[in-house]
Amino acid sequence: MSARFTTTALHRIAHGRSGDKGNRLNVNVIAYDVRHWPVLLAEVTAERVAALFAHRGVVQVTRYELPRLGALNFVIEDALEGGVNSSLGLDTHGKCLSYLVLGMEIRVPVEPGGGLPLAPQLQTAR
Repeated sequence: MSARFTTTALHRIAHGRSGDKGNRLNVNVIAYDVRHWPVLLAEVTAERVAALFAHRGVVQVTRYELPRLGALNFVIEDALEGGVNSSLGLDTHGKCLSYLVLGMEIRVPVEPGGGLPLAPQLQTAR
């Protein structure tokens, strides 16, 4: 019996963090659940991330795998229009650019019962 797949946005199974150093953007993608780690490895490749940032003149994307954390770290060169001191962009630090990656459509196995992976239950402080 082969697994069935469907497509969904990456943010359904992972969250992200991002930051900058000069003209270099750093984006982390972290699985909510370790069972989605193989999906991250297969679907969130350096080539796909480079395609997402092609409009910004990116020249290189390097992916680092952190299996014990269920996380991927992408170092994206020349993504910040020259960096904080040179760019006229609204987000010169690239803090919101992880959302560009988290919006990526990915293939995921269909969960038991035929549905998509459950969205995380976020908790708030009271």
